[in-house]
Amino acid sequence: MRDQILDEATELFARQGYDGTSLNDIAAGVGIKRPSLLHHFPSKDALYGEVFEKMLSEWLERVEDAIASPGSGWERFSAVLTSGFDLFVDNPAYVRLMRREALEGGDRLGIDLVGVVTPLFDAAVDWLEGEMAAGRFRAIDARHVLITAYASLLGYVSDAPFINGLINDDALAPAALAARRSHVLDLFHRALAPESGTSAGSLTSLGS
Repeated sequence: MRDQILDEATELFARQGYDGTSLNDIAAGVGIKRPSLLHHFPSKDALYGEVFEKMLSEWLERVEDAIASPGSGWERFSAVLTSGFDLFVDNPAYVRLMRREALEGGDRLGIDLVGVVTPLFDAAVDWLEGEMAAGRFRAIDARHVLITAYASLLGYVSDAPFINGLINDDALAPAALAARRSHVLDLFHRALAPESGTSAGSLTSLGS
C-alpha cells in the first residue's frame, strides 16, 4: 500500500503541483480514505519529501551503476548519458517534478536537493577533467558539459508536448526516442573528441 501511495502521489504532484494536490486526491486515486493514508504518511509535506527521496535514490543508483561500468573515456561517458536518458524517459513524472522544484527553489522539500546532487556532480567533473588531462577528451569546461547533458535529457522529456508540434510526431514514440538518443550521443561524442582527431569510441553503436 505504501508504494501505491507513493506512485499515485508522484503522478499527481507532477501533474497538478504541490498546491493543486490534496491528500484526499491521493487517497482517492489509491482507493482508500484519508485516515488510512495518514497511517502511512503523517502529512502532505512528509509524503512529498519521500516522493523525492525515492526519485533521487533511483536516479543516483542508476548513475552510480553506470559510472561503475567498465571502460574509460567515451565508453563510460556514453553509458552514464544513456542511463540518464532511459531513466527520464521511463519516468516522465520525475522529470516534471524536477522541473517544478528547479523553478520553485525546492523550499518544500525536507531534503537539500542541491546538497544531495552536488557530490555526484563534483565527482563527475573530476572524472571528466581527468579524462581530458589524459587526452581521451577535448579540454573544455567539464561543469558546462554536464549541465548541458542534464538539460538536453531533461528538457526533451519535459517539453515533449511542445516538441510534438515541432516535429509533427510523438516525441516519446520509440522511433523518435531512438533518434533523439542517437543524436545526443553523437553530439557529445563530437564535442568531446580529442583535438588530435583520434576517436574516443566508435559512433557505430550510438543508436543502440
